[in-house]
Amino acid sequence: MFGLFKKNTRLKQPVDLGLLNCDIHSHFIPGIDDGAKTIEDSIQLITAMYHFGYKKVITTPHIMSDYYKNNSEIIHGGLEKVRTALKQNNIPIQIEAAAEYYIDYDFERKLSEEKLLTFGDNYLLFEISYMNAPSNLEHVIFKMQSLGYKPVMAHPERYNYWHNEFYKYEKMVEKGVLLQMNINSLTGYYSISTKKIAEQLIEKNMISLLGSDCHHNGHIDLIKGVVFEKQLEQLMQSGKLLNTRL
Repeated sequence: MFGLFKKNTRLKQPVDLGLLNCDIHSHFIPGIDDGAKTIEDSIQLITAMYHFGYKKVITTPHIMSDYYKNNSEIIHGGLEKVRTALKQNNIPIQIEAAAEYYIDYDFERKLSEEKLLTFGDNYLLFEISYMNAPSNLEHVIFKMQSLGYKPVMAHPERYNYWHNEFYKYEKMVEKGVLLQMNINSLTGYYSISTKKIAEQLIEKNMISLLGSDCHHNGHIDLIKGVVFEKQLEQLMQSGKLLNTRL
């Protein structure tokens, strides 16, 4: 009965994602990770992003030592195929590529020996395990920074082991790490606790970048609904998001 009096927190008008200009986390290059499987998938997903209002997407395939063994050559080759297909289909959206690096046993070697794929002002997107944070995380962050990279932590709200230790997020920000939130975290898609942490990070003005982390049409469908979330409007109005400068 009391549910009848629950306050409606949905917006009447959707948030205009076109104001973001650029999406900085997605998996649109076909056949190289768990994102788009075919070039047709790529075109369908990117066309949807264009219709949401995005003018540019920076797609970020996984690079994992044991699973998705991608590198600059593979990613740039795939990027050119996607660009060609977009041109052939008259989709007027700009696309660039970086990568989503997994902090695993071989990441430090890559950091030392390779020129890593970045976006914008040398921003380096990385993710960590969903089971537990790597013991060398702070060391690796320092090493990234000492080499001139600006570390961006992908979807920190999804690391459940930090949900009851919010100070860990604050510590990341204090160390100069930029936090990238997944837009669909606000739907409860990953979990209700993930949604709550995402909202808390927004309230504390700790989010610097917003990404779709789009892999498939299911994520596109979720974005159609998330644009009515008040917390998304709050984040968009924070003045802190770097997406608009990319």
